[in-house]
Amino acid sequence: MSDPARQVWFTPLNTLSHPREMVRQFTPNWFATTMGTGILAIALAQFPGIPVLTAIGHGLWIFNIALFSLCTLLYVARWLLYFHEARRIFSHSIMSMFFGCIPMGLATIINGILIFGAPEHGDFSVTIAVGLWWFDVALALSCGIAIPFTMFTRQSHSIDQMTGLWLLPIVASEVAAVSGALLLPYLVDPTQQLTILIINLVLWSCSVPLAMGVLTILFLRMAVHKLPHINMAASSWLALGPIGTGALGLLIISQNAPAVLAANGLGIFAAAFSGASLLGAVLLWGYGLWWMAMAIAITISYIREGLPFNIGWWGYTFPLGVYAVATLRLATLVPLPAIGTFGTALVAALAILWLIIGARTVKGGWSGALFHAPCLNKDSQDISPRQL
Repeated sequence: MSDPARQVWFTPLNTLSHPREMVRQFTPNWFATTMGTGILAIALAQFPGIPVLTAIGHGLWIFNIALFSLCTLLYVARWLLYFHEARRIFSHSIMSMFFGCIPMGLATIINGILIFGAPEHGDFSVTIAVGLWWFDVALALSCGIAIPFTMFTRQSHSIDQMTGLWLLPIVASEVAAVSGALLLPYLVDPTQQLTILIINLVLWSCSVPLAMGVLTILFLRMAVHKLPHINMAASSWLALGPIGTGALGLLIISQNAPAVLAANGLGIFAAAFSGASLLGAVLLWGYGLWWMAMAIAITISYIREGLPFNIGWWGYTFPLGVYAVATLRLATLVPLPAIGTFGTALVAALAILWLIIGARTVKGGWSGALFHAPCLNKDSQDISPRQL
């Protein structure tokens, strides 16, 4: 006789009432898988002297394109097939935050086009990257404005329920700024370079100051109301996201902006601009050390309670990854070997996390246990058609 447990394992989506529930229950937090995979690919590419790591990063980037395409297909299908249920996400105070994961996941693919595609395909890759970047900017700004406005007007929030998830729609703009900063050396037209440089600064300004304000309130929230529920354990790492991304954006701008300014007759400001960007990046990077130490301590506290796995575990990957890349980029500018060693250790930790979380995600996705849309719960506040 066959083993029932074995039969269940070989039956996909066996925890769902019907396979189409995978589409009905699909939510934007799945795009966090593309963020974590994409940032690992980018982090591995920071070691040009080790070709095997670059090759693995290249493979991960290609895999991430397929993963992002699959997530996009499933989420578009949900809106087409279950429109009235899909729109309920706008009234959900937690799930709506994950809209920010979509442009951030796309940004990792754009960065990969420049890192892996441009050396092989030249101008063709750059043209694709520029087009996708403009689309990513539109998505990021839409999330950064629409979701907070929805928080202000339609949703119910309280400080005691606040988590680092509030950062997700805001941080998308500075992630797009990093991609734009990477584009600068690949552009030929000085006017286009200057335009994108200014837009990058605006995107950074629309994100980092707001994120720093959220972090201040988050500190108060945890001091007064203690840690969030254990299911939100990974959110303790999200604070590292805007700090690492903000620092990375300034570091890349510090390197690439002087040539752009000089080409547009603004060379007199280049040295000061580059120096100020580097100083700001170092200050943010140092600030990130505090939040990283706190995130580690909080995670250890959660582990002692017994940390349950959920799709939110991908929240451990992108913040750590972008901080690791910022650390490695800083190591190329500051002649302190310890910084590079620290960045390498962070990438190693990221790779281990990706393997663990990836394996558990495949298992939970195969069974269907990870497909769950809280915004479909009966107690979730709905919205009327007039509000859309």
